[in-house]
Amino acid sequence: MDFRVAAIGLLVGLLIGMTGMGGGAVMTPALILLGWARPLVAVGTDMVWSTLTRAMGAAVHLRQKTVDFVLVKRLAIGSIPGALAGLALMAHLHHQGGDALDKLVLRLLGAALICVALSLFLRSLRRKATGENSRELPDRRGPVWLTTVVAFVVGFLVSLTSVGSGSLIVAGLVVIYPNTPLRRIVGSDIVHALLLVGVAALGHLGVGEVNFRLLGALLVGSIPGVWIGSRLSAVFPEKILRPVLATTLMVLGYKLL
Repeated sequence: MDFRVAAIGLLVGLLIGMTGMGGGAVMTPALILLGWARPLVAVGTDMVWSTLTRAMGAAVHLRQKTVDFVLVKRLAIGSIPGALAGLALMAHLHHQGGDALDKLVLRLLGAALICVALSLFLRSLRRKATGENSRELPDRRGPVWLTTVVAFVVGFLVSLTSVGSGSLIVAGLVVIYPNTPLRRIVGSDIVHALLLVGVAALGHLGVGEVNFRLLGALLVGSIPGVWIGSRLSAVFPEKILRPVLATTLMVLGYKLL
């Protein structure tokens, strides 16, 4: 087993557990830029890895009662059909040739990372202007239709690039539901992402674009990482990590374009 791969899994697992972000946004470009997998295989492997890793994080957040199932339902109503639409497009392009699909995935991935980075920067500025939220009760006064539309777009993007199930959804929920505590948004996002990424992973398994040897090494590091990160999510100052993650994603996105 390559312990470098396990170390990457540990790092990204910590990010997912603490912030609900960093899965596809960090893992997929890392696999590509380090030369461990071609774009479509990197996405497929990350999908299956994310499903198994997020299951651990979801279990922790469920025990901590930081999951709002109303938000999870609103998100799933849009994201699951979006993921299915993206998988249908992927299957169509896959039959026409892998090279063209790899190039499309690479460009979409780079653009998605830059969008995620910008959303994180904007989120940091918004928090500085309004102050961190200390409410404990859920606030669902945001428009239901907007939540579902955003989730559909993210679901479509996730199925093709593996990016957005955490970072874009969290950023969107913070804007739509500004009075909901961040820990509840993160917990709800991780449970929802488990459903979304699980559907997308089945699609990638169906076309055979998964490296199981690479997957095993990633899980060795990520499962304990996401457990530790989820335990730390209630106390870790995310405002410190957020700008660092945003800058990293901006650089990765630029390199992939």
